[in-house]
Amino acid sequence: MTDTAAFDYDLAVIGSGGGAFAAAIRATNLGKRVLMVERGTVGGTCVNTGCVPSKALLAAAESRHVALDASGRFPGIDTSAGPVDMPGLIEGKRSLLEGMRSEKYADLIADYSWEMRQGEAVFAGSPGDPVLDIVSPGGVRTSVRAAHYLVATGSAPWVPKVPGLEDTGYLTSTTAMELDEVPESLLVIGGGYVALEQAQLFARLGSKVTMLVRSRLASAEEPEASLALMGVFADEGIRVVRRATLSTVRTDTGTGQVVATAAVAGGEEEFRADRLLMATGRRAVTGGLNLETVGVGTGDRGEILVRSTLATSNPRIWAAGDVTGHREFVYVASAHGALAVENAFTDAGRGVDYRHLPRVVFTSPALAAVGMTDQQANGDGIRCECRVLPLEFVPRALVNRDTRGFIKIVADNKTGRILGITAVGKDAGELAAAGVYILEAGMTVDQVANLWAPYLTMAEGIRIASQSYNTDVSRLSCCAS
Repeated sequence: MTDTAAFDYDLAVIGSGGGAFAAAIRATNLGKRVLMVERGTVGGTCVNTGCVPSKALLAAAESRHVALDASGRFPGIDTSAGPVDMPGLIEGKRSLLEGMRSEKYADLIADYSWEMRQGEAVFAGSPGDPVLDIVSPGGVRTSVRAAHYLVATGSAPWVPKVPGLEDTGYLTSTTAMELDEVPESLLVIGGGYVALEQAQLFARLGSKVTMLVRSRLASAEEPEASLALMGVFADEGIRVVRRATLSTVRTDTGTGQVVATAAVAGGEEEFRADRLLMATGRRAVTGGLNLETVGVGTGDRGEILVRSTLATSNPRIWAAGDVTGHREFVYVASAHGALAVENAFTDAGRGVDYRHLPRVVFTSPALAAVGMTDQQANGDGIRCECRVLPLEFVPRALVNRDTRGFIKIVADNKTGRILGITAVGKDAGELAAAGVYILEAGMTVDQVANLWAPYLTMAEGIRIASQSYNTDVSRLSCCAS
C-alpha cells in the first residue's frame, strides 16, 4: 500500500460519470481525501447524453406508438396521436436531466464532501512520480500529486472515415437527441444497441427510417434475436438493409438530402434521406491526457489497457468504465470505480467477473440477455442443449396481445446447468435480471422448471421455457404451467 501522507490527495479522479462517482463515494467512505476533476458537465455520458436522455425519449416515442397502435391491438379501444412537438419533447428531456444531474450527482458531492474542480486534466511528471496538471476554464494551471489516480473519462461516439461524410452535417447519438424537428426521413448506419434504439425512436416519432447494417441486427447476440427485431422493425416500417458497407456520402445541392452510396450484396446501391445518423460505435476518451508520459499503455482504439483488477501499467494509476474498452454499461463503470478503489487502498486484489453480466437493448419489445449465447458455449467446447420458447406460449404475452419475441435458454447438455438466457419481449430486461440470479446460483433447467413463478408475469416464461426441456409446452394448460 502507498503511504498517502506525503500527497495532496489520496485519490484524484478524472471524470464525473458513474465510475468516477462510485470511486469517490467508496474512497470517502474509507476516509480518503478525494479530488474530482471534470472539464464538461457533471454526470458523464449516462445522465447527460446517453442512457437517461435516450430512454426518456424512447419512453415518449413508445407512448405515441401505443396510442397509434392500441386500436388495432385491443377491441373497443380507439386512440390517436398527432404530430410531435419536438422542441417541447427536447425541453422536457432537458428538464428531467437537470433534476437528475442535481439530485443524483451534484448533491452527492456536498453530501460526501470531496473536492470538485472544473478544468482540463493532463498528466505530467514521470512514471515513477505522476503529477496531474489541471487547467481551469480561465487558463490557470495548477498541479496536484495524489497517491492514486483514477481515469474515468468515458467514451464518445466514433465515426469511420468515409469520403464526403464530413461535409454532410451527419448526426451522432448525442446530436440526434438535440434536434428541434423530426426528420421526414433518416438513414441510420449501424446495427448495434445505439442504432437499434435510435432507429425505432425516430420511426415512432414519425421519420421514415432506413438502416444499413454490415452483418445483422445485434450481431453479438443470438440470431433469433436478430430475426425477431427484423420482424418488429418491418412491421413498423423500418427498412433494414443487411450486408451493406457505406462507401461514399454527399449532399444533393438541389434537395439538400444526404445521398449515401453503399456496397450491398456485391453491387452498389444509393440511399437518400433528409438526415444521416452515424451509429457506428464509441471510442474511449483519452486524447490529451498525456498518458504516455506517466507510462500508461493504451490499445489500438485509444482505450486504457487494464488488468482484471483495473490496474494500468502504472501501479498508481487505475481506470474505470468505458475508457477501458470494456462493456459500455453504466453499471459496469460503477462496479469498476468501486473495485478500483478497493484494490488501490485495501490491496483487495479482486478482478472483474463478466460471466453473468446482463445486457439490454431498450427497443420495444426489448432485447435482453445474460450469460452465454449458443455460439459462445459451443466455442468454449461445451455441448449445450437449447430451447426457444415463442411468446405465444407465455400467458402474460397473450394477455398483452403482443406475442412478438421469444425466450431462449442455453443449458449444459451433461448437467442441465443454465449457461445463458436471451429474450425479446416486453420487460425483457426484467427477465435478464432474474437470469443473473439463476446463473449465479448455478441452477439447472429442472430446478427452474419446478420453482414458483407468479402467474401472468413475463418472468413466468423462464419457468415455462425450462419445462420445455421435458414437456411439450403446447400441451400445458396456460393456468397450470
